[in-house]
Amino acid sequence: MRYARIKLLLGDDFQKLQEAKVLLLGVGGIGGFCLDCLMRSGLRDVTVVDFDVFEQSNQNRQIGSENIGSIKVEQMKKLYPSITPIREKITPLWCEEFDFSPYDLVIDAIDDMKAKVAVAHKTHKKLISATGGAKKLDPTKIEFVSIWKTRGDPLAKKFRYELKKSGFKGDFNVVYSPEPALCKGLGSFVGVTGAFGLSICSAVVRKICS
Repeated sequence: MRYARIKLLLGDDFQKLQEAKVLLLGVGGIGGFCLDCLMRSGLRDVTVVDFDVFEQSNQNRQIGSENIGSIKVEQMKKLYPSITPIREKITPLWCEEFDFSPYDLVIDAIDDMKAKVAVAHKTHKKLISATGGAKKLDPTKIEFVSIWKTRGDPLAKKFRYELKKSGFKGDFNVVYSPEPALCKGLGSFVGVTGAFGLSICSAVVRKICS
């Protein structure tokens, strides 16, 4: 059976995965691996939101990127037929108008800071977010902590600053790494960005089953 081994691990809690509703924002280097992990773990009701198409520069780190020029959410639907794809650009306005209430958990795997802050304001009680996975080589440095306890990562620092600036008073956990940047620009390694996605998936499974 497809899920026999994870059923052995989770026991009766596996049914909770089958019944959960999850919203995944972004299916790039982090979100794509997170989605793959979610589907292989037994989740059935996952809605995916992304606007982009695959480019050649994505091929070192993104699932589905062999299909250059294809719409990411449509390609994900081909790989994972049970998902619900939404091709929309995630902006503060989109966040304001979108109904997040049906979902048990929301995953933020986007990199636009204004959108990340807007998502946090709307969903922080059920949010798991990712900070920056680029410029790093060591996946063993990855941590899962409160956004307010992150350190050493410029994107996390910017995230905290913008949250404070916006008057945000809540809390939520993020997957991040304090490993110092090893290059300038957007250098990336799938061993880290993929591990970010897998770490988020693990957090989702543990939270649903707890």
